[in-house]
Amino acid sequence: MRPLPVGDPGNPDVRSATRYLLWLAARTWPSLLAAIGFATLWMVSQALIPATVGRAIDAGLSARDPDGLLRWGAVLFGLGLVTGASGILRHRMAAFNYLSAIYRTVQLTVQQANRIGATLPKRLSTGEVVSIGTSDINHIGGALDITARGTGSLVAVITVGVILLTTSVPLGLVVVVGVPVMMLIAGALIKPLQRRQQVYRDQEGKLTTRAGDLVAGLRVLRGVGGESTFAGRYRAESQDLRSAGVRVARIEALLAAAEILLPGMFLVLVTWLGARFALRGEISAGELVALYGYAAFLVSPLRQLTEAIDRLTRGHVAARRVVRMFTLVPEFTSPAAPVTAPRGPLVDAESGLTVQPGRLTAIAAREPADAAAIADRLGRFADGPVTLSGVPLADLDLAEVRQRILLADNDARLFAGPLRDELDPVGKGDRHVADALDAASAADVVDALPDGLDALVAERGREFSGGQQQRLRLARALVADPEALVLVEPTSAVDAHTEARIAARLGAARAGRTTVVCTTSPLVLDQADEVAFVADGRVVAAGTHRDLLRRRPDYAAAVTREEDE
Repeated sequence: MRPLPVGDPGNPDVRSATRYLLWLAARTWPSLLAAIGFATLWMVSQALIPATVGRAIDAGLSARDPDGLLRWGAVLFGLGLVTGASGILRHRMAAFNYLSAIYRTVQLTVQQANRIGATLPKRLSTGEVVSIGTSDINHIGGALDITARGTGSLVAVITVGVILLTTSVPLGLVVVVGVPVMMLIAGALIKPLQRRQQVYRDQEGKLTTRAGDLVAGLRVLRGVGGESTFAGRYRAESQDLRSAGVRVARIEALLAAAEILLPGMFLVLVTWLGARFALRGEISAGELVALYGYAAFLVSPLRQLTEAIDRLTRGHVAARRVVRMFTLVPEFTSPAAPVTAPRGPLVDAESGLTVQPGRLTAIAAREPADAAAIADRLGRFADGPVTLSGVPLADLDLAEVRQRILLADNDARLFAGPLRDELDPVGKGDRHVADALDAASAADVVDALPDGLDALVAERGREFSGGQQQRLRLARALVADPEALVLVEPTSAVDAHTEARIAARLGAARAGRTTVVCTTSPLVLDQADEVAFVADGRVVAAGTHRDLLRRRPDYAAAVTREEDE
């Protein structure tokens, strides 16, 4: 078997949930067929055991044939070996199929998240993405896992039916007719189960998103006195989710009961009929024992068939959610015939901003949202008439835009893993990292770690304070050293002394490259080559910080407001 995960997960068929599951099965068809073959051998060998026991009883008790008893005993021993070996191989292949489906879905999910980028949080809630990465992948893997056992169980039931037909036509007909009836009864529970599972998963995703929003904004909610209001909403939604879970559990309980009750009733019926036939002399004592063995054996494949229906249903519901994510398209794509643009001015016609190459330009907006909107357009995370050297960004290859223009805002996160890999993902070297840390005034953060750059960062960098995270994110952006760097409020979470050091070092760290800083910090603005003052989304004045302080009272009010507060 190949190692997992595979290097290339392939191009999925996302036309429907069923097609996606079939595509996954086709990707692992050798191991899937092997699992089905071993599962069939595993179940059929078990199905032959009652007949072998019956023949041994007839040979030993009825015919008094020691050789026959020994021969059938050897056959029984051989069937036991085959059952054990095929069961181990079936489980191994089924586990491989399960993990293969999970890994492949995870790989495709990550690829899709990277491909659509900023579009993802706009189209899917955080809770839904979390559900895909946790529960849904397990259900999809379970759908491929149960395929082998389900197929083997179906073949085993057919084998038992054929054997019973050769022994007694009425008993064979009971199996041939009874099994489909039981499957229909179990199948009648699947449709409402599928519908309720879908509702439950949707509500679960929404509640997870609500919980994430509450945790992320808890400090703000407490500050404005809204904690109790949002907690009440969360409580109400959690109760709705609980009710939906109870509705799902009712159907699941009925299905679980049917998995036991229906085969049990079938066992009683077949045993009762067999006993009557034995008393009338229509079947031998060995055939009666074999019949009881068959009735007891059928409990297992019948339960596995109902389990297969349940798992395939869960897998289909999960695949539907995954396919919905896979069919999302990014808001911004590369043009059919991309062009190139030389290094030059970066111009946002909507706001009237012109960023000259090789200079440190600051954007001070009366409303911070206006500056953030300009930054999104400059980085092509929002539509807008932005040009680079006179060439619209929309005409450039999107990958080239991302490489040449880096937008770093406070929504960026630190990822789990070694700090060195986090700050320098492309491997520019520790010297570049050290220079960036110094410019971002973050060297002390690394020095305080026992393992320095080799220290492991927890998820979202939660071991660091807000100011430390901001400085590390700034250092990461400086290490990347793009042609144009757009920073949004890079010093909003640090103290004044640290902010002064960053402001004094940023220009030197970016010497010769284009840098745009969206900020209202006087310390940063005073170090900029040029400041563009934005009001109502338009640049209304430009010049140095000190010049604008003298000429524009509204500018002075905007940039000193934070200090006054």
